[in-house]
Amino acid sequence: MNISDNCVVSIHYTLTDDDGRELDSSAGQSAFSYLHGARNIIPGLEQALTGKAPGDEMRVTVQPKDAYGEINPELVQQVPREAFAGIDDLQPGMQFRTGDDEQSLNVTVTEVNEDSVTIDANHPLAGLVLHFDVRIEAVREAGEEELAHGHVHS
Repeated sequence: MNISDNCVVSIHYTLTDDDGRELDSSAGQSAFSYLHGARNIIPGLEQALTGKAPGDEMRVTVQPKDAYGEINPELVQQVPREAFAGIDDLQPGMQFRTGDDEQSLNVTVTEVNEDSVTIDANHPLAGLVLHFDVRIEAVREAGEEELAHGHVHS
């Protein structure tokens, strides 16, 4: 069966950046499974996998616009240090959620000063060209419940 919308696809992958640095991998784990056509993975990778079959191996390069987007400078802000009251050892790289409703954002601390903290709400992979080495392990039709929910059920 070839990959098309409404299929459950299982892949093994290694993700690297332009410098060849490994950013993520499924090595040593179960294959990653997703519902094709349900926007469960970045558009550039999903498009490249369409029509492929189990056993196919490929290298896919995805530009930022088809991945996590370009870096939006408006999503980088300085906030008062008091916004992080109760966190004594605040360090760059720490990640937080700005609230608990649907409007909340995930932010990464990029700089800590005595009076202010710089936070970045861009996705950590925004602005990067991504390189995937992929092996397609399995493709099957999605079940009714998976289609209704928009994601794979194990």
